[in-house]
Amino acid sequence: MKKTTTVLTYGTYDLLHWGHINLLKRAKDLGDELIVALSTDEFNQLKHKEAYHSYENRKFILESIQYVDKVIPENKWEQKVEDVIKNDVDIFVMGDDWKGEFDFLKEYCEVVYLDRTNGVSTTMIKKDLLIGTNA
Repeated sequence: MKKTTTVLTYGTYDLLHWGHINLLKRAKDLGDELIVALSTDEFNQLKHKEAYHSYENRKFILESIQYVDKVIPENKWEQKVEDVIKNDVDIFVMGDDWKGEFDFLKEYCEVVYLDRTNGVSTTMIKKDLLIGTNA
């Protein structure tokens, strides 16, 4: 009999900021164990997304956060059902900017979309840094 509630979320988690920490804390608050599926460098290339930090460095950073219990690699879009089943996931969590995109997982677990943290995003930080270098 399962005694713990397992929560799973996905992301790149590059240029980690307080919005990321807020999401991870809120996700962890939904259960006992939080697993983060972290986009690999190869997967980011397929998504045409460039991370400043390497997968290994982003993984190291995430593993040092008190809310994160386990980090697994995200290698492809299609692995989510397999990850949910393999890790006996009860709740799948994503930011509300993905609302509806992962409803197909409701067949396997609860799906929760959390509100984004206002006032901060990796995109905003990258733009601010770019503006700062051009000043």
